[in-house]
Amino acid sequence: MAPSVTAAIHTSDAPESHVAATAPAPDQNPLRRRSARLGERAIIGVLFLCGAVSVVTTVAIVGVLANETIPFFQQIPLSDFFLDTVWQPFGIPGNEGFRLGVWALVTGTAHVTVIGLLVAIPLGLGAATYLSEYASPRVRGTLKPILEILAGIPTVVLGFFALTTVSPFLREVLGTDVVDLFNSFSGGLVVGVMLIPTVASVSEDAMSAVPQSLREAGYGLGASRSRVARSVVFPSALSGIVAAVILAMSRAVGETMIVALSVGSRPNVTWDVFSQNQTMTGYIAQSVGGEAARGSFQYTALFAVGALLFVLTLALNLIASAFVGRYRQAY
Repeated sequence: MAPSVTAAIHTSDAPESHVAATAPAPDQNPLRRRSARLGERAIIGVLFLCGAVSVVTTVAIVGVLANETIPFFQQIPLSDFFLDTVWQPFGIPGNEGFRLGVWALVTGTAHVTVIGLLVAIPLGLGAATYLSEYASPRVRGTLKPILEILAGIPTVVLGFFALTTVSPFLREVLGTDVVDLFNSFSGGLVVGVMLIPTVASVSEDAMSAVPQSLREAGYGLGASRSRVARSVVFPSALSGIVAAVILAMSRAVGETMIVALSVGSRPNVTWDVFSQNQTMTGYIAQSVGGEAARGSFQYTALFAVGALLFVLTLALNLIASAFVGRYRQAY
């Protein structure tokens, strides 16, 4: 028998273990090089660190708030803080002039938030509807960045605008005896202007995500463009629109500089939005500059108000997440 044929027969008759031994080891596979694994692990570690920083920061903020708020409520009853309607933290503890009813600050915050939403929701949704349903791609590409520039204006500039332009205009139109120079209405209007890009941008993204086939089905039934927007696009993008509104509400509750400059520093429980008032964030901004000595009632009151503000914004975010998870439409 020829040597080549004999070698072929011996090769074909070789045991499987010999064949397996000649296969490349897993560590020699070029797709599983050690250097590639080390680089990927480094990237994963950096990404994990980025996520951990946000978690640690949140935990640290909660810890600081709790550490300073607990001593406050050990000396001030919860009933006085949540049921009293007078906020006078700079008196002498134990006297009649020292009262810590947070409802006065909550009222001012509610005024600004409601007025801001009444301005931002119709204008923001109107802008989102136009950009999503009526504007051409070229017009949308031009108008949307211009609209979002409004979100980049410093809030201190908007606060000065409310104080020097909006309030004098209202006083000239309605009368100086009706409108105070510092008032909730001016602050709420300008906060609403600040919220328009938030409502418009998030709502427009949600409406643009609605499949074109749903719109075409509406057009096929003879519906007009406005009818399709109201009856097809809005219900389909409802979860995103509600999320935009709640996000805007959270921003309005937490806004500081506009209300600190334009709403005033006289907290009171009133329905008059043209009178001077004070919000929770405005009180913190105006009192943190040194009037409250560390360890005093006034100092711990800052953290008590901050903790309440944190709980309110957290509740709004949780409501938004729950609503989006419950009613979100997946296409």
